[in-house]
Amino acid sequence: MTSSAFLKNNPNLYVFLPLFYTVWSDAVLTPSEVATLEGLLRSQQWLTENERNFLLEQLNPASPPSADDLMAWRDEIKKVAGQPGIKDSLVELGIRLAGLYGNGSLDDTLQKARPSLEKIEATLGLISHEAVFNFQGVHDTITSQQTTRLSFEIEKLTQLLEGDQSEIIRKVKTIISDPEFQYIDSGNLETYRTHVLKWCTYLAGQGYGAIAYPKEFGGQGDMKAYFTIMETLSYHDLSMVIKFGVQFGLWGMSVYFLGTQKHHKKYLKDIGTLTLPGCFAMTETNHGSNVKGIETTATYNHTDKTFTIHTPNEYARKEYIGNAALHGQLATVFAKLILEGKDYGVSAFVVPLRDKNGKLAKGVTIKDCGRKMGLNGVDNGIIYFDNVVIPKDNMLDRFSGVNEDGKFESPIASDNRRFFTMLGTLVGGRIGIPRSGVAACKSGLTIAIRYGDQRRQFGPEGGSEVPILNYRTHQRRLMPLLATTYALHFGLRYLTERFLNRTEEEMQEIEALAAGLKAFATWHTTDTLQECREACGGKGYISENKIDALKNDTDIYTTFEGDNTVLMQLVAKSRLTEFRQEFGNMNVFTILNYVAAQAKTSLTEMNPLIVRKTDDDHLLDPEFQMNAFRYRERDILTSAARRLKRHIDSGMDSFDAFNVCQHHLLEVSFAYIERIILEQFQLAVKQTEDAGCKTVLKCLCDLFALYHIEKHKGWYLEQGYMEGVKTKAIRKLVNQLCWEIRQDAVPLVDAFNIPDSCLSAPIAQ
Repeated sequence: MTSSAFLKNNPNLYVFLPLFYTVWSDAVLTPSEVATLEGLLRSQQWLTENERNFLLEQLNPASPPSADDLMAWRDEIKKVAGQPGIKDSLVELGIRLAGLYGNGSLDDTLQKARPSLEKIEATLGLISHEAVFNFQGVHDTITSQQTTRLSFEIEKLTQLLEGDQSEIIRKVKTIISDPEFQYIDSGNLETYRTHVLKWCTYLAGQGYGAIAYPKEFGGQGDMKAYFTIMETLSYHDLSMVIKFGVQFGLWGMSVYFLGTQKHHKKYLKDIGTLTLPGCFAMTETNHGSNVKGIETTATYNHTDKTFTIHTPNEYARKEYIGNAALHGQLATVFAKLILEGKDYGVSAFVVPLRDKNGKLAKGVTIKDCGRKMGLNGVDNGIIYFDNVVIPKDNMLDRFSGVNEDGKFESPIASDNRRFFTMLGTLVGGRIGIPRSGVAACKSGLTIAIRYGDQRRQFGPEGGSEVPILNYRTHQRRLMPLLATTYALHFGLRYLTERFLNRTEEEMQEIEALAAGLKAFATWHTTDTLQECREACGGKGYISENKIDALKNDTDIYTTFEGDNTVLMQLVAKSRLTEFRQEFGNMNVFTILNYVAAQAKTSLTEMNPLIVRKTDDDHLLDPEFQMNAFRYRERDILTSAARRLKRHIDSGMDSFDAFNVCQHHLLEVSFAYIERIILEQFQLAVKQTEDAGCKTVLKCLCDLFALYHIEKHKGWYLEQGYMEGVKTKAIRKLVNQLCWEIRQDAVPLVDAFNIPDSCLSAPIAQ
């Protein structure tokens, strides 16, 4: 007799069907499970001997039910499954099923057997109501019900982000969405480089290349628009962005800021139209961050009023110079000025590289750097100068020059101050690069978040798969990065305004701020794009979805415009001297006693009740968040200063003292930059008038603040500023904020308003 026929003849046995189906659904019954079930079945006094033997046969691991048997069992059970959401037990389903086939005649028997049946279920450790969902048509949970919502007007948030730059942003987006800017395969180096040059030529034709130059040289004198253009272009091809930045930023701005009127008249108009492609030749093989140590020489010959530019050894060659391998005709070359045998430090000179036909100038040798990890549309090259002679007027002489008598002259007497003033005029690069990096973050997050909202995987028993963006771990991966990207948007906008409205007195502070934000933002870019790649799984690894290009092209940003670690040390030195001395001077500690006064923390912050306070109103209070950031900044600065002073007072050379404390100094910089970013984010929230935008930005700001407090929780616990109960509450609240922001995440990335043609990722459409 078949098992189906036996069940029909013994309908009371249907009561075991949900239990048997559930234990066999994993395809394996362990020896302990078999023994448990056998013992419990033998104890069921209401079963006949034949019925008990039949049931025991169904538990034979050597003869498990077939796939068809399991499907048939499942179909039977589904006949009596309750409505979705009803938490029946397996025993309840079994009694209902047996009652169905027994026509009600078994009700009393089965109800009496209920306690022993429930004992079986409990002994097996089954979560009945979870298992029952397998037999219901729908199983909704809090996780599966979470969806994207629209709690604010996307257009209003876009306008808030763009501010007074919305019109130039619109124009640039229109240009880069044109079919002429369609992406090409970057595999062919020659074709790719040619295409990137063509794109830059189109942009120059729109007047965007010269936009920061004075009107008399074809520009609009609008430096703010230049930064906006750089950021907006970064939604498209990043090789184009860097080529654009080298030509119109580094090359053009070096002529503008380091040169004088004669240089402006001679070069700027042609630079702005890309009639005169050029380079910025500072970095040498042996000297990158340490510009003062470069070895290229510019020796003045008063007899014929010329300079001789020379590479004295292989390691003094100019390396990784953008535009050098193919297109650059002239270069701003940084070299040591040698006058009457004396070294007068680093100055800048315009040096010919090749003519309009591509023929190299006499004494110039250029090697192609070839294929790189990314940015392969930029023709980086290595330049050697073999006694290249240039006229005296080719010296960019705003800050240093040679007079008619062949003597050195400068409006700045101090060598150190002159050097850093010269480099300070070029700080714009440290604004353009992080803004470009944050734009790349916006692209990566848009791709990953939109995909996460669409991509479904796993789900509750008996229910449908849910979007991966509903999973808490996925939210934890992406939502803090989204919050930090928004925070950096406002932080970099603040830096831009400070730079555009700078005074000479605050330049060192602005330079330090630019260095720190550049480092923080580009490290964030690298981390964000890696997380976005992983969050998209294999789809993120496919080139058509663009994250690989974003990752590869921005990886160099952490060392572009200065190595990030070195820049953070610069920030720390600037903080330690309170911007009052030249940050190149290592002996800065005669004035550091002032920091002791800054170490005092108010009794309110360290009150025993406050360090344990965990309610949401307190943790979401902007004042609490800012106090925590400021306390960390003050304390780390003070302890670093004391530590350095102690080393120096004990006789250690100041250079060695800095080296010993380098890790501590990096923390000084991070604490300072994080405080600045939070300050600007909170200010942006406060100034937002639209209620919907204000609410969602406040939520993002809270997440940024609490995520970074959580990140440094070990430090806060060590200092006694918080206790464990408070850091645990912060962790819980960070999770909750990620959960809440997930619902707004798609509209939040939509507010970046990145053209689909630029995003170009099928998984993000």
